[in-house]
Amino acid sequence: MSNSSPETVSQPSQEVKYGEREIAEGQLITFPNPRVGRRYDINITLPEFTCKCPFSGYPDFATIYITYVPDERVVELKALKLYINSYRDRYISHEESANQILDDFVAACDPLEATVKADFTPRGNVHTVVEVKHRK
Repeated sequence: MSNSSPETVSQPSQEVKYGEREIAEGQLITFPNPRVGRRYDINITLPEFTCKCPFSGYPDFATIYITYVPDERVVELKALKLYINSYRDRYISHEESANQILDDFVAACDPLEATVKADFTPRGNVHTVVEVKHRK
């Protein structure tokens, strides 16, 4: 017999972690455009998008590209990151995720123009890129 005691395995805490709470409570937040009247592009890349296939439940991974021309409001980037992270447990198609992101983005900041491009990692030898656009 060994004198060593059995290994203790710590059980994960049931409390909600602060990151999970921030993601769950996250909303798109905006602030005033510092250069209203000047037309300029804002390009944002979000390389860690995940969601779940509504048919198989398998995870889907994508890089989301958002390009927009602001009007009165600009989107706060941390809030956008948390919003994008909220998709990780959603069962949603590639097409619907790109469209929903654009709809929510437009509702939050009402840009002059916006494009959301969702470039999904190939799965099953299929590479999907969904691009949706908005123009006032």
